[in-house]
Amino acid sequence: MPAIPPRFPVTPAEIDAVVEEFYFLIRQHPGLGPVFAAHVTDWPAHEEKIARFWRNAILFEGGYDGNPMHSHRAAGNVRPGMFDVWLGLFDTVLRRNLPIETAAQWSALAHRIGRGLRYGLVEAQTDAQGIPRLR
Repeated sequence: MPAIPPRFPVTPAEIDAVVEEFYFLIRQHPGLGPVFAAHVTDWPAHEEKIARFWRNAILFEGGYDGNPMHSHRAAGNVRPGMFDVWLGLFDTVLRRNLPIETAAQWSALAHRIGRGLRYGLVEAQTDAQGIPRLR
């Protein structure tokens, strides 16, 4: 059976570089750094897991067995405004490390995933007036 072609041209090494720089910035960020630090105790292992996530999402390599929605729900401290900040940092890293077209394609995928997480974690848990559902 032929392999599924990648969504767009990016190498595993480029994925690793993006993930490494992104989490370097996250650790320094005054708003996001403490949120991540409360849950991530082994940064190299976390970065490797997230690199596997992106290699699976982009290159269809497999090897990722996590559940991002479950992990972020379980964190319990993800807030609506964090998604825009997270994606802004991620877009900055993409633009610094990749050709323009590749950065744009990866950004579009990240924003689509971000919308899904935002919906699942925040919007699906509030009513039309923005009031949290308690059940």
